[in-house]
Amino acid sequence: MILQSIVNIARICAAQHVRHIVLSPGSRCAPLTLAFVRHPDIDTKTVSDERAAAFIGLGMARQMRKPVGLVCTSGSAAYNYAPAVAEAFFQHIPLIIFTADRPPEWIDQLDGQTIRQRELYGRHVKASYELPVGQSDADHWYAGRIVAEAINTSQAYPMGPVHINVPVREPFYPAADETMTFTQPVKMIEQVSGEHTLSEEVVRQLVEEWQQYPKKLLVGGQQWHDPARVAALQRFSKDQQIPVVGDIISNLHGVAGNISHADVFLAQMEKKIAEVLQPDLLITVGLSVISKNLKLFLRKHPPRAHWHIQPAGVAADTFQSLSKVVHCQPSFFFSRMEGKPKSEQQTIYFQDWQQQEQRACQFTEQLFKGKSKYPSNEFQAVQEVLQYLPNGANLHLANSMAVRYANLIGLSKQQKEIEVFANRGTSGIDGSNSTAVGSALASTKVTVLLTGDMAFFYDRNAFWHRYALPNLHIVILNNQGGGIFRMIEGPSRQPELEEYFETMHDLIAENTAADFHMDYQRVDLRQEEGDTKLKSVLAGFFHSTSVSAKVLEIMTDRKSNAQVFNQYKNLIQQNYGA
Repeated sequence: MILQSIVNIARICAAQHVRHIVLSPGSRCAPLTLAFVRHPDIDTKTVSDERAAAFIGLGMARQMRKPVGLVCTSGSAAYNYAPAVAEAFFQHIPLIIFTADRPPEWIDQLDGQTIRQRELYGRHVKASYELPVGQSDADHWYAGRIVAEAINTSQAYPMGPVHINVPVREPFYPAADETMTFTQPVKMIEQVSGEHTLSEEVVRQLVEEWQQYPKKLLVGGQQWHDPARVAALQRFSKDQQIPVVGDIISNLHGVAGNISHADVFLAQMEKKIAEVLQPDLLITVGLSVISKNLKLFLRKHPPRAHWHIQPAGVAADTFQSLSKVVHCQPSFFFSRMEGKPKSEQQTIYFQDWQQQEQRACQFTEQLFKGKSKYPSNEFQAVQEVLQYLPNGANLHLANSMAVRYANLIGLSKQQKEIEVFANRGTSGIDGSNSTAVGSALASTKVTVLLTGDMAFFYDRNAFWHRYALPNLHIVILNNQGGGIFRMIEGPSRQPELEEYFETMHDLIAENTAADFHMDYQRVDLRQEEGDTKLKSVLAGFFHSTSVSAKVLEIMTDRKSNAQVFNQYKNLIQQNYGA
């Protein structure tokens, strides 16, 4: 028996440009699976592990900047989507989540694979919906309206995940001779959005207030790589002499003069220099920032005013100084502030930030030149990896130390076309592999995942599918434990450090690579010639061709890593401390 309301879901998705669906096998979701698989305009992929499937869908949506659908069966399967759903919510990534369910009369009746799925993801979705179980014309109209509304909601600013719970009564498998047709008319609700701009009167008022602040600073949080926005911001920064601070996940490394090493020079800032760098007006765009030192600096030395620029919605008060939310596209704001008078103090302020950035760049570049002082370590390995990245690659940074190392080192000005991805919505290590896999499936670009051993082994099911990933290059920093806890003052002092915080293991990735038919190489930096071998391997790693993903595992020592990182912090203090 073909359920027409389920068939209509696939038709509405295809018509509203939701044409990529990640499915996880199950029985209750069979009508949804068959409708999507049989629709000629929808591309489907199947991933058995729902947690991995959801992060793969997230990686695809993030890469394509379009909604991706997820489909799973009833019960705990739907709960396994939760980590990716939360990440998508805080990163503003559109996911359309279809969870098959038992009909309402069987909820709480001890029936198999039955939990309370209505509003399962709580406040971590933009909206939750439940489809009617009936198959009358009114039910079809209502179900179609809900699906269209959900898709439109997911794409309205700020984009994000929506949940559609789909109760299904038996029988729900079509007979062998039944044929699905996708040609009948179905109700659509198209959403048309305009540009987010401001009236001339509002612009005039902003300009009037703008001119009251002699020292202005712009901070960019996590955002998609957008060459047009980068160009607009660069013109704005140059015209108004406004320092632009953007860490590696801001994707602002293409802005000439971008302050990318603030985390270095704000770590041990002299009081008199901090007062010089304190802004009168802080302008922010984008989402989260990695740098704890930047957050602490702006909280300790707050601006007189803080404007956040975004098209719509509520803004976070990350720096505890938010005074105005300006609802427009950042590029529109930049263009309207160009050409306005700027003070001599602003020019000096711009130069003060540039001076600190140049000093930090020189310090970071010279840090490992005296190789005899430092044993080979993962910090130095990340520096080597970033140098060899091809321009135009997609770089995925796993959480914990990988993203922190990369942020401290930064990308070169010649790598401005590299787009950086990181799951910094919730900042968990779960799903790092899967997100990169999703990105690689949705793009032909070289896709690089820089990860630690804990994040890699935690998400091995990311590779449990039948799709070749010849453009995926995985670099694993394996110190055989959670090395970050040796670098954090609190846990590093505890006698339980190794067993309960670092969670030591003796795993290597060779067996995982073999299981999933990935090319594998290993470099051991604990050996004397390890650094030389790493350079040799990296020279061809990102350019070699293969029919499958490629893995480079870099073995390091946790204690040496912590020693070098502590020496690095001490050198910062000596160079910048009071």
